[in-house]
Amino acid sequence: MLKTVRCIVVDDEPVARDVLESLLSRIEVVELVAKCKNAVEAFNIINMQEIDLVFLDINMPEISGLSFARSINPEIKIIFTTAYREYAVEGFDLQAVDYLLKPISFERLLQSVNRFLRQNHIAKTENPSIESPADNDYMFVRSERKMIKVTFDNLLYIESIGDYVKLFMREKTVVTRESLSGIEARLPKDDFLRIHRSFIVAINKIESYTGETIDIKNKELPVSRTYKDSVIRVLSSKNI
Repeated sequence: MLKTVRCIVVDDEPVARDVLESLLSRIEVVELVAKCKNAVEAFNIINMQEIDLVFLDINMPEISGLSFARSINPEIKIIFTTAYREYAVEGFDLQAVDYLLKPISFERLLQSVNRFLRQNHIAKTENPSIESPADNDYMFVRSERKMIKVTFDNLLYIESIGDYVKLFMREKTVVTRESLSGIEARLPKDDFLRIHRSFIVAINKIESYTGETIDIKNKELPVSRTYKDSVIRVLSSKNI
């Protein structure tokens, strides 16, 4: 039986705390003890309880994550979570387990937890007991320095363009720097379909299709040869 990893999340953004809580809840070996909005709250928690791991934002008011990391018992391990790449070198100088750039995908978070488990000689959790993304009807993505709620039912299709991903919804379009594969991993697999290296579509929003194209809300999207067979197989089985 795996040892339970007791952790806390420290971040001044409420949405960022909630997103991490949701992702961590899918990893059976991890127990989230507390969510803290600043370093003072985190100090109080680690002084009262046994904590193994801290998911720590860097850019916080009053006491930064870097200052907090320098002041605590080095036996408590740190995984930094931040939107700023420029802190990476200093973060690793503090012997952090990992450095996660927001928005954080579940796949990337799981890699960090496994790194912590390896470093502490705990069995890896490659097959954790996790909830299906379908257990929630939404996800959060970072856009323009905010975490934006995207409900799956409102999502029409997703397009990757260079370093950006666009999520086309009924009323608006959300642009994020998260990878298309990272977004795909968070979608309910039965409801969304990859049709091209640059496109994912909501199956129930498809109006018509051929072996080469899919039409959604007057938009014609390409089906690549790589995905053609799987697209036809899935859509034929659903009698679309």
